[in-house]
Amino acid sequence: MEKVIDESVQGSALITDLADQNNRKLYIESYGCQMNFSDSEIVASILATEGFNTTDQLEEADLVLVNTCSIREKAESNVRKRLEKFNAVKKTKPHMRVGVLGCMAERLKSKLLEEEKIVDMVVGPDAYKDLPNLIREIDEGRNAVNVILSKDETYGDIAPVRLNSNGVTALVSITRGCDNMCTFCVVPFTRGRERSRDPQSIAQEVNELWEQGYREVTLLGQNVDSYLWYGGGLKKDLDKASEIQKATAVDFAGLLALVAESQPKMRIRFSTSNPQDMTLEVVRTMAKYQNICSHIHLPVQSGSNRILKAMNRLHTREEYMTLIDNIRSIIPDCGISQDIIAGFPTETEKDHRDTLSLMDYVKYDFGFMFSYSERPGTMAAKKLKDDVPETIKKKRLQEIIDLQRKHCLYRTKQYLGKTEEVLIEGSSKKSDAHWMGRTSANTVVVFPKKHYKAGDFVNVKIKDCTSATLFGDAVGLTENNG
Repeated sequence: MEKVIDESVQGSALITDLADQNNRKLYIESYGCQMNFSDSEIVASILATEGFNTTDQLEEADLVLVNTCSIREKAESNVRKRLEKFNAVKKTKPHMRVGVLGCMAERLKSKLLEEEKIVDMVVGPDAYKDLPNLIREIDEGRNAVNVILSKDETYGDIAPVRLNSNGVTALVSITRGCDNMCTFCVVPFTRGRERSRDPQSIAQEVNELWEQGYREVTLLGQNVDSYLWYGGGLKKDLDKASEIQKATAVDFAGLLALVAESQPKMRIRFSTSNPQDMTLEVVRTMAKYQNICSHIHLPVQSGSNRILKAMNRLHTREEYMTLIDNIRSIIPDCGISQDIIAGFPTETEKDHRDTLSLMDYVKYDFGFMFSYSERPGTMAAKKLKDDVPETIKKKRLQEIIDLQRKHCLYRTKQYLGKTEEVLIEGSSKKSDAHWMGRTSANTVVVFPKKHYKAGDFVNVKIKDCTSATLFGDAVGLTENNG
């Protein structure tokens, strides 16, 4: 399941700096995970050279793009509702063109042209460099489709335009696609086989972000721990590489070290990790470099070995718990978060109880929890009957959520009385007199502004908490500033 999905930003229109020479308006909305929002920045960069400035006013747009997600049925239904809205506007602006990008485009392909009569263009995640040609096609009145999945496209040569940025944190894609065929997941079908980006291009992008004033980057991939650069190409083709290529290959631990050393004061995060691929070398690298954040998003999906096998998760409950023990041994204060699916096909009450007991063992800092949503084309949809009633799914999901809230409060209480380094991201959503930032372990902290500014690293004495937020007072800047 591709994550992390921030519900607060779903469907927000993206806006960037305007170029005087551009005379067409682009309106682009993104849905789903961080990868989609990162891809939208690549799309905006490509179209900026084609005469498009972004706008957050739909009625102004000459081209409307919606970057889509297929992870859940709800995500696709949200897009269809937006297309109805676009259709209403298009009736008053016949020259407006509408395109669907991303995972939903890849899954449904030309069906979108037939089902959604408003759609002029369908573009898969690996075809964004073809956008100038596709736009010329629709400008001339023809529908356009490119959903070809690539074996080598990583967009490593495209400098993303930072959209709706807070100027402090940024996303950097390091891999595309996924080779882990989890039976519930559409990602291998919508984003293709796994390939990694040149590590030097990643380090260069991080260096440029530092020069632009950014102070934290998140390295993104469907499965970052599977990162492997041996000169380009699919990871599965590594056995065809030369001995020199194999000997000089860079794995994820090596990439983390490269990025951490290239900008020693830049905070480094990453997402998402896969339990079967995460190595202790990665954890040791995190411990070695002070600027690599002490947080791991480590989806478990289920605490039942029987269900994990049905999901084609190539780890057991026991192996996952051993990994947790090893992480806590090497990084005692590491924040750990989860993805969990309730009501996977054939899940029994015992399987559900196994999930709850694993949660009690780990006591996650936070998590992303959903009831199972059958996705067409996946192995689960083809071979497993969606046989857990919706009422049971909802009941089990609520029990998971309630237990996670209890664990969230347990974790935030551990901070009381401590002083934590916080990177200020911006004003608190609830009070303009307070800053909001995060600890290294990714816990949100709110404190009075005083004389500090966004982008500052500040020591904050924690005085109070809820299950989701820490509250305190700043006691001074840290050594990581400047």
